[in-house]
Amino acid sequence: MAGPTRYRHYKGGLYELVCEAVLEADHTPVMVYRGQDGAVWVRPKAAFFETVVHDGVAMPRFALLESD
Repeated sequence: MAGPTRYRHYKGGLYELVCEAVLEADHTPVMVYRGQDGAVWVRPKAAFFETVVHDGVAMPRFALLESD
């Protein structure tokens, strides 16, 4: 049985993907995810998977971690 899908934010935080959902107002696909502190966040799917430039290096905003 597979464990939770986990991602590392480019600034270092670890997050568990809760689910993919749809924003009611305009049907934007969103990602629902939970931080290590238990806080639940929502971000548009396009922004969740976008590439950011940090210290001059292009990297994913959230990088998928290998499952244990």
